[in-house]
Amino acid sequence: MDTGLDVHHALTEDELRRLDAYWRAANYLTVGQIYLLDNPLLREPLTPDDIKPRLLGHWGTSPGLNLIYAHLNRVIVARDLNAMLVTGPGHGGPAIVANTWLEGTWSERYHDVARDEAGMSKLFRQFSFPGGIPSHVAADVPGSIHEGGELGYALSHAYGAAFDHPDLVVACVIGDGEAETGPLAGSWLSNVFLNPARDGAVLPILHLNGYKIANPTVLSRIPEADLLDLMRGSGYQPYVVAGDDPSQVHGTLAATMDRALDEIAEIQRRARSGGVVERPRWPMIILRTPKGWTGPAEVDGTQVEGTYRAHQVPLSGVRDNPAHLAELERWLRSYRPEELFDATGAPVDELRTLPPRGDRRMSANPVTNGGLVLRDLALPDFRDYGVEVPEPGTPIAGATGVLGPWIRDVISANPETFRLFGPDEVASNRLGAAFEVTDRAWVAATVPGDDHLSPDGRVMEVLSEHLCQGWLEGYLLTGRHGVFTSYEAFIHIVDSMLNQHAKWLKVTRAIPWRQPLASLNYLLSSHVWRQDHNGFSHQDPGFIDHVVNKKAEVVRVYLPPDANTLLATMDHCLRSRHYINVVVAGKQPSPNWLTMTEAIQHTRRGLGIWDWASNDDGSEPDVVLACCGDVPTLETLAAAELLRQHLPELKVRLVNVVDLMRLQPDTEHPHGLTDNEFDTIFTEDRPIIFAYHGYPWLIHRLTYRRTNHENLHVRGYKEEGTTTTPFDMVMLNDLDRFHLVIDVIDRVPGLAARAAHLRQRMVDARQAARDYTRRYGEDDPQVAEWRWVRETDPTNP
Repeated sequence: MDTGLDVHHALTEDELRRLDAYWRAANYLTVGQIYLLDNPLLREPLTPDDIKPRLLGHWGTSPGLNLIYAHLNRVIVARDLNAMLVTGPGHGGPAIVANTWLEGTWSERYHDVARDEAGMSKLFRQFSFPGGIPSHVAADVPGSIHEGGELGYALSHAYGAAFDHPDLVVACVIGDGEAETGPLAGSWLSNVFLNPARDGAVLPILHLNGYKIANPTVLSRIPEADLLDLMRGSGYQPYVVAGDDPSQVHGTLAATMDRALDEIAEIQRRARSGGVVERPRWPMIILRTPKGWTGPAEVDGTQVEGTYRAHQVPLSGVRDNPAHLAELERWLRSYRPEELFDATGAPVDELRTLPPRGDRRMSANPVTNGGLVLRDLALPDFRDYGVEVPEPGTPIAGATGVLGPWIRDVISANPETFRLFGPDEVASNRLGAAFEVTDRAWVAATVPGDDHLSPDGRVMEVLSEHLCQGWLEGYLLTGRHGVFTSYEAFIHIVDSMLNQHAKWLKVTRAIPWRQPLASLNYLLSSHVWRQDHNGFSHQDPGFIDHVVNKKAEVVRVYLPPDANTLLATMDHCLRSRHYINVVVAGKQPSPNWLTMTEAIQHTRRGLGIWDWASNDDGSEPDVVLACCGDVPTLETLAAAELLRQHLPELKVRLVNVVDLMRLQPDTEHPHGLTDNEFDTIFTEDRPIIFAYHGYPWLIHRLTYRRTNHENLHVRGYKEEGTTTTPFDMVMLNDLDRFHLVIDVIDRVPGLAARAAHLRQRMVDARQAARDYTRRYGEDDPQVAEWRWVRETDPTNP
């Protein structure tokens, strides 16, 4: 293909020789990590004892990654670039480790792995070895923000890293297998949201080596014209580098990288010169090289190089098959290690001088260790945004609508370090106040009537939870802050992405040189109990269950019952570090229960007895009414009032839970209550009727070790939903006030016989409420407009 590039003058003969030597050194170190247990420099002929007993790792993508890394180092030095690399083919772990060792960063982070023969031996031994490092580009690898254990998110992470880093170039290698995933396919459109005037740049490099683990890849087999059109249609100017002759590929790739970086610099110059910011056509590179390039061409008479057979370990029987052992030695010696490493085992001088120095090394760039550059947010005092609560239950106001102005002012106070992410649901989730000070990020075309679209927008809205999650993770991993707001039911789309981020947070806690990151904050609204209009497809609170599976030191779950507790909770979350915070809060008009002072105290405790809704002060309760979540709180308080009216002699203790993890023992979670604390609040032997926002079995799971678990009876969502009214939704799941009263009657010893009439009235009340909805299409006003009435002290009316 005629690219119009001056390939012959891209590299001098000396540059080509040194670049190729560096590539060979990285390839040698890569193969050594996969195979060698000892004899790292082949000072003696290889023996079976030199080979690892379990051969784990992936060779196929590694030579391409080594090639890209070497060429990126060339342009970083030549242009003094601030650059980092996101590696989509995470199975190329040994390649990136090899380059960080060659650059010296690995030895700086791990002092026992020096750049000498002994250090090389340790480097080889530790790879995919018990007590060593994983086979992916894991958190252990300096310069990594993307492990790649699960494919599909490299490009979204790269764009997230580029936002608000105006001088940063993020090179992103996309494996052609990864390019088949839905999240990656959507990620190409991230350039619609990248502002060349204030953001950095992303250079996508689509590495087409032709095969996945067992099959050809789609993009390698479609006509090249179609592939180029696909990239152009996504807003890129593609450049193809293809071949299997190293000297030719070196020259073409060098010239192509120079052209791409020249175009990026010109795009940014134009955007930053004061003109209109429009969506440019960003360069990208399509690199076609053989899978397993420079490895064994054939093994046992079967082609390996350039096929799927090179994906993992091309020679698998090395310990037992002398021919394979000999072939491995030939392969390793083909890189001419005696030219690459000196007598001590260190890279020779001309290799040591080729990479960038200090922080310019991609493996040492501070933004790839985001905690190093992280700065606290300037947070307005959330107390100034609360609602006045003269009496519990007043006023009626949606919690997220009250939060919106505070988020608005967080955006204003942090114009370069905070963004709000959401899948087209920011306004729907009542955070529209943000648009009083900013817009939705957008550099594509606009037409009259568009609402709050501009290149400078701080709200990131795209109809893809995958993109929102990937952008936010990339933003956090490079030292910034954000909030992801979503409908509760559809946040499940990123379950597996949350898995990977939780694992990253867990692992990096034990890596001394990794600094803590800002927490990943989810604000889930439009939740299960107020999706009655959209129906069953929009009703699912199970994301909480998924999150709770992660390590206790990483996850936090909050269910504030009203606006003031939501404000206090979100302030805490944005100040926190290295957690995944899940906050579930309603957007519909609802009663507010606590003054700001009470809300702060309650949020700090995580749970507590609401004295004003209880009548057991000074005595043991007959029953504990517990609640967690805004709608369960409403129904529990309504049930408490019914009990107060009809069974005034019954001693009721009402407990509200904001921090779900307080229910666990302190031995299981840092926020957990001791057994003594739990028993003091929930008693050791009294019935507990617990109204919970989500699936009821989670509460049992969190409390199964508690003394009084046998008396715990949980009501929650049990997969009963439809398009109906709000109160009919809670009735479908037996979470309504009338059923909670029935539960009390059924569970408190000795109460059933004397409260039989009340029980029957509760059954009738449920049926009457349902009949009303079926006749009028809305909830009975006696239910919908119910308000808490504080019991007056007869001695002080």
